[in-house]
Amino acid sequence: MPLKYALVHEWLTPHATGGSELVVREILNHINADLYALIDFESSNPESYLYKRQISTTFLQYLPASKKGVQKYLPLLPLAIEQLDLRQYDVILSSSHAVAKGVLTTPDQVHICYCHSPMRYAWDLTFDYMRESKLGKGMAGWVTRYVLHRLRQWDVLSANRVDYFIANSTYTARRIGRCYRRDAKVIYPPVNTDDFPFLSQKEDFYLTVSRLVSYKQVTLIVKAFNHLKKPLVVIGTGNEMDKILKIAKSNIQILGWQPDNMVKKYMANARGFVYAACEDFGIALVEAQACGTPAIAYGAGGALETVRDIRFHGDTGTGIFFQKQTEASLIEAVEAFEANFSKFSPEYVKKHAAQFSKQMFVSRYLDFVHSCEEKSNKRKI
Repeated sequence: MPLKYALVHEWLTPHATGGSELVVREILNHINADLYALIDFESSNPESYLYKRQISTTFLQYLPASKKGVQKYLPLLPLAIEQLDLRQYDVILSSSHAVAKGVLTTPDQVHICYCHSPMRYAWDLTFDYMRESKLGKGMAGWVTRYVLHRLRQWDVLSANRVDYFIANSTYTARRIGRCYRRDAKVIYPPVNTDDFPFLSQKEDFYLTVSRLVSYKQVTLIVKAFNHLKKPLVVIGTGNEMDKILKIAKSNIQILGWQPDNMVKKYMANARGFVYAACEDFGIALVEAQACGTPAIAYGAGGALETVRDIRFHGDTGTGIFFQKQTEASLIEAVEAFEANFSKFSPEYVKKHAAQFSKQMFVSRYLDFVHSCEEKSNKRKI
């Protein structure tokens, strides 16, 4: 009999369109799996690839304003994910950046988790979360600290329910090792590199595409380009929009949200793509390079695996790193980028991005899943 698969993801909403959702989409394109999530508002969306698909959810689906996100119900997420009954399946696949890996399984099942990140607000972003949240101060702050403490305990405990971990980068694999004391196979997420237009001739402007939230450091980019007086285009929305609009000088265009075709057009034409966040992978960096556009990136996290500094890699360079999340460090990197710009080969930059294509993801992911299934079968004999 063929194996029965279940795929578990955190949430499916029109606002959730990042790298983890690309992974879910590619898995469903190649594995016939029943889909589970904490909440689902995509199967009722006529524009979604999940339109009219049967998706099983949890009680969070019916709580007020859950469509806008369930982060407000953070203490309830572990309880909710444990209510999913997956006993009828042979293989559990989870796509997890919060609690999806915590589903309950039996000894006869094999659970393979594609981990985009250990729960960020419980680990790396705890202090940022506390500083920015209204619940981070006074008596509410102490309650929040206790909730995050218990979430960390549950997060480590639930990692033991996973048989095999996949990480979206070596950086994430190290974080999995630190948080859970588990090894992880590195398989880069799928990037639709073929969908991005290639241009060898670039226009005279820089570009950043990002959610406008604090850890993305777009404010830092804007301040640096205020000083440089070089043209910068900013695409994205978020709670720092008003702040950025107030400080941006005339050389900076803030375009807000833009449709995909416009984002691709700007990426293809930009002289350089600027990225200042420390990400687990950083899909936007790869998308820009797929257009033949070199990057100026903060030298930490997944960027170290997707960008090659031309000062050290010569003809195979695809960008330049800056070492500190400061205006001075970014300004220095932009000046170095300008000095080395003639050395970049747009054709090679595009070729470099191809190793992160969705075809590469599918091949590596399916091979790993099948090898895990074989190991599980041998244990049962």
